[in-house]
Amino acid sequence: MSDQIGVAVLGCGYWGINYVRVFNELPQACVRVVCDQRAERLREVGRRFPAGLLTSEIDEALRTEGVDAAVICTPATAHYDTIRRCLEADKHVLVEKPMTTRQDHAEEVIGLAASRGLTLMVGHTFLYNAGVRTLKACVEARRVGRVYYLYSRRTNLGPIRQDVNALWDLAPHDVSIFNHLLGDTPAWVSAVGSRILGNCREDVGFISLGYPEGAVAHIHVSWADPNKTREVVVVGSDGRLVFDDLNEVEPVRIFEKGATPAAEGATYGENRLLVRSGAIVSPNVKASEPLKNQCSHFLECVVQGRPPLTCGRSGLEVVRVMEAIDRSVGHNGMPVEIEEQDLCVQSTQPFAISKICWRT
Repeated sequence: MSDQIGVAVLGCGYWGINYVRVFNELPQACVRVVCDQRAERLREVGRRFPAGLLTSEIDEALRTEGVDAAVICTPATAHYDTIRRCLEADKHVLVEKPMTTRQDHAEEVIGLAASRGLTLMVGHTFLYNAGVRTLKACVEARRVGRVYYLYSRRTNLGPIRQDVNALWDLAPHDVSIFNHLLGDTPAWVSAVGSRILGNCREDVGFISLGYPEGAVAHIHVSWADPNKTREVVVVGSDGRLVFDDLNEVEPVRIFEKGATPAAEGATYGENRLLVRSGAIVSPNVKASEPLKNQCSHFLECVVQGRPPLTCGRSGLEVVRVMEAIDRSVGHNGMPVEIEEQDLCVQSTQPFAISKICWRT
């Protein structure tokens, strides 16, 4: 591998063209080829960036000299086949979320990457957001005590996808954030969805998740809400954390107020509560571009041969949750248990695939 990692960007829609921009800005990388089946998108890339070869054929892109890694920004339903083709061509892979739309497909590509000693990373971009990292630091430092519950809202008027519904499009962000903050995966889910816009896919969804240590979480997603929101809230015994991705001035706020049961019980089987009241704090969150943070991390992992923060296994855990959500939606919100499964693959890399890869 040369001093620069050669990158192929496969798919140049909204996110794909942003990947072309970011990798062109990183001195450790060079965009060797961009691939898309739409000629107008390739012309746009050629007009805006020095992107090297432009092609509509994935095989030609993967054969391009100097390509070490592929970034997959195709529709979600094409992820599995595209990941497999890239790994079989011995390319490291960064794939947009969700990694795949089926658990067995996710397990297969994880095993394939491990057997070939290749990096497989999933683009759960919010885990590279400075605001979410601040939330994680606060949870680990027990700034809000024991976490009681979490909730998120991710709404807007579209954009409406043609390959997946609103739950698969938006909820993987929040499932990955919740798993990251709690260091665990849900034991059960319950979800309902509706096709209020008259499409063949759910465009609004309400999801509940239960975690093994007792915390519960809720996710609201919508393509039909005129109020754009990107909010994550963590409520604990000693306070409340709020992350608002649309607030550039105070993206994170800490409410130092909470309630915990007193040591002794009250009459009639009720607990006496100790209420704590304090200040509202806005920690300093250093501005940075999450996508650039993610891409830099990917390049570091390729060079150093270490597992990414958003490794294949963490991507698999999100896919497992999303499949359970699908089953629950299909049964009008019936709770669905998520059984713990072990992933056994043989790795030739200098690291092992573990259940949770949280540290960068």
